[in-house]
Amino acid sequence: MILWLWLCWGFPTSAGQPDSELMARYLEEQLLADSSIVEQVARRVPRQAKFLQRLETRPRMSEFNVRSTIISRYAFTTVSCTMVNSGSEAREAVFEMQIPAAAFISNFTMSIGNKTYYGEVTGKEKKNSSDDKTGDKKPSSSTDGRENGYETFKASVFIPRKMQARFVLHYEELLQRRLGKYEYTVSIRPQQLVGRLRVEVNILENSGIVSLEVPPLRNSKQKGNGKAEGDVSPPPSTVVGHTKTLAKVTFNPSVVEQTRIARNGILGDFIIRYDVNRELSVGDVQILNGYFVHYFAPTDLPPLPKNVVFVLDSSASMVGTKLKQTKEALFTILQDLRPEDHFNIIGFSNRIKVWQQDRLVPVTPNNIRDAKKYIHNMSPTGGTNINEALQTGAKLLNDYIAQNDIDARSVSLIIFLTDGRPTVGETQSSKILSNTKDAVRDKFCLFTIGIGNDVDHKLLERMALENCGMTRHFQEDEDAASHLKGFYDEIGTPLLSDIRVDYPEDDVEQVTQNFFPNYFNGSEIIIAGKLINRTSDKLHVEVTASNSKKYILLKTDVAIDLPSRNDIRGVPGLEDGKGDKNYIERAWSYLTIKELLNSRLKSDDSQEKDHLMEKAKSMALAYNFVTPFTVLKMREAGLHSEPPQEEFIRPSTDGIGEKLQSLQGHRAPPGIRREQDKQVQDKQRIKISKTSADGDPHFVIDFPSSKFSVCFNIDGEPGDILRLVSDHKESGVTVNGQLIGAPAPPNGHKKHRTYFSTITILSNKPERSYLEITPRRIILDDGERLVLSCGRSAVVRSRSLEVSISANSNVTVTIRDTISFVILIHRYKKPAPYQRNHLGFYISNSKGLSSDSHGLLGQFLNHEVKLLQESLNASHQQVGQNHTEVLKPNPTNTLKVKGRLIPVVWKQRRIYNGQQEVECWFAKNNADKLIDGSYKDYLASHPFDTGTSFGTTNSL
Repeated sequence: MILWLWLCWGFPTSAGQPDSELMARYLEEQLLADSSIVEQVARRVPRQAKFLQRLETRPRMSEFNVRSTIISRYAFTTVSCTMVNSGSEAREAVFEMQIPAAAFISNFTMSIGNKTYYGEVTGKEKKNSSDDKTGDKKPSSSTDGRENGYETFKASVFIPRKMQARFVLHYEELLQRRLGKYEYTVSIRPQQLVGRLRVEVNILENSGIVSLEVPPLRNSKQKGNGKAEGDVSPPPSTVVGHTKTLAKVTFNPSVVEQTRIARNGILGDFIIRYDVNRELSVGDVQILNGYFVHYFAPTDLPPLPKNVVFVLDSSASMVGTKLKQTKEALFTILQDLRPEDHFNIIGFSNRIKVWQQDRLVPVTPNNIRDAKKYIHNMSPTGGTNINEALQTGAKLLNDYIAQNDIDARSVSLIIFLTDGRPTVGETQSSKILSNTKDAVRDKFCLFTIGIGNDVDHKLLERMALENCGMTRHFQEDEDAASHLKGFYDEIGTPLLSDIRVDYPEDDVEQVTQNFFPNYFNGSEIIIAGKLINRTSDKLHVEVTASNSKKYILLKTDVAIDLPSRNDIRGVPGLEDGKGDKNYIERAWSYLTIKELLNSRLKSDDSQEKDHLMEKAKSMALAYNFVTPFTVLKMREAGLHSEPPQEEFIRPSTDGIGEKLQSLQGHRAPPGIRREQDKQVQDKQRIKISKTSADGDPHFVIDFPSSKFSVCFNIDGEPGDILRLVSDHKESGVTVNGQLIGAPAPPNGHKKHRTYFSTITILSNKPERSYLEITPRRIILDDGERLVLSCGRSAVVRSRSLEVSISANSNVTVTIRDTISFVILIHRYKKPAPYQRNHLGFYISNSKGLSSDSHGLLGQFLNHEVKLLQESLNASHQQVGQNHTEVLKPNPTNTLKVKGRLIPVVWKQRRIYNGQQEVECWFAKNNADKLIDGSYKDYLASHPFDTGTSFGTTNSL
């Protein structure tokens, strides 16, 4: 009979349901035309839909709406869903939503007919048997999450006949930066076609939005569903629009479009990826209403060398897809290792197999080839001895660190991968954790990866958390290899180690983690806190870190009163946000609670665990967050809600946690910050020598023993590179300055002006390095390139070189503590046509330069000049300082330099940004006879020309 009815209505028997296109057309044209959803579904459905209703007992979803506001990486998400019961009796409606595991639910409401039920966040009792029960029900749902980790929120209610119910869920999360992008994901899985489906995401980033992209829907549960191979276009009906700081993305598929994506209504994950403008400085510090959040993600840093041990599970349970995917990922990872890296591989089951005994090998083509052979030949067999595998890997890395001088050169880490629980050797989790921590001894970081459903998530997470690493869990699916490679990409390029962020103790309190053992390329460090003194107008920030052989100190003062920048009132698209306006405070609370959860997870002390739990619970209640220690309860009895349980809300380990011990690597010695502060202050007070080249350019040579100064001009051409100091053979130091042109002022006697646009300082002792300084940035390259902004105070120290930047003021370069140059930065807010941003070059300490140094300034550093009063044909008469005033009006005053006589006149010059006036004897005609040869003999062929005498050119 049923088959006959199918045929009469023309439905295909193979589908088992009415044609989706037919249903889609009906819902598109009829259902959406009427605003009354209840009446529409109950009274205006055609015969085939009525038949479907008799077969379908669950309420229909008429609306699914997601609205999200992301402000400075902090996301507020509201999900609303309307379900209609068009049947003749009450039916159960189940609202189910997958949310990111790192998110906190902040509110939930249900409306049934004209009644509304509110969710309340309350403290969870310490012992709650019902929690354990629900926990036992959840593992199957938790495995539905993808590699980024999802948890399932579930609420159910009976809807009376001919009525509708509306569910509204709010949750919040702080987006983590991975591989250079922030990724915001909304799970759209209504499990049925929806009449009205809409996702709207508004993004506000005051730093500026860059590289905004919306990839195709992601659904790892159905192969190829919604994503064609190589397809990078946004999902159908997606509209993207953005200005410099504000973006709006909408996804509004019709029922027909939903059907084309997935006939069962399971669409997938809607993803937005973007990044913000950033520079190498102390980062982006945002302050609002007594709270601050600090984002630090420097760019343009050279990678640190790394020492990595791969510990891979080869037990019998890895047979098939798991081991195949692992091998594929490792082949790619090995190919991405850098020549300066060292590595080894350990395979483990019930036995431990080390590829290269007792050593780490350098990255060479032969070693990579042999490593691939070893991995290719791995076969799954035996049990899982996690404890011994980690002990072997840790000993291998510890011995390598102890036997090799790598403290200033590299970052060490273990990457541990397994698909199961310990079955051989030590099987107690607490003992494995203790043994691992004792073996690692804070010398390196441990990163853990779990594959499949049988892994001990808590064990892997805690191992990583206690040893300054991160953990990931991947499903055994067709994308496992790419997920493994993606995780390695996150940690495969360390840029900084031992990063510490400091604020004045009297100005801030309750600051989240401020020490980080490493910073990986494409990630981000986030710190938040409260201001003690809200009346202050600025917050001082210092960042110290190590970069290979260099120690870096970055400083700045951040203005506190920034309402126009951080207050979002009046921003289009963000008018109706509830907690949005307090986004910085909520970001602080989010980070603080995450740290408390992590600290509790790491602790073995029951009293400490209870204390941390109470603190986390108190803060969660204050900010209405559902956490492992709080629960969401509905006001009305008989309603059932299931928020994610404690077992499945796992604290994120990405840059969140307690203060961690340092990685093995170069670090500032104890007290270095105070010493560095003092040096910076001393440099700010230092009296710079008058010996300089500044302005048009005007040269000044100071002769302290003779108690007078000599000055001259060089009228070069734009593009000329002048050799200022040349001592390459002896001290190894060369300084060149490149000229930039500008029109001459009106009624001036010059055809054009020239200024120094770039100062290049080269040194080859004891190691090769160079500095390229412009009014906006400094490039330091000693085999590794480091880019610094002139707009931020900073100190960078390597073994023989120190660069100290006073923001927008000057740069001090000290070489081997015996040579110091100061470069003044001249920048104009509104330059006149004849003005250019330029540099001034001053020599403050020349003790380390040899007596053979040369260059326009260098040739005078170790030679005295005599001042004579004479007619050029008269006998020479030496003049002392006490006769200077008498000599001033005499046009025939003469200097004697290396036997040459040079007529000079008395002039006054302004130096040090015009703050001081110097009196000097001026030599005309491009310093003719004053300098050796002519000024053209001092032209370098390129900025890195280290030519040591006229007519010769060398390059560093």
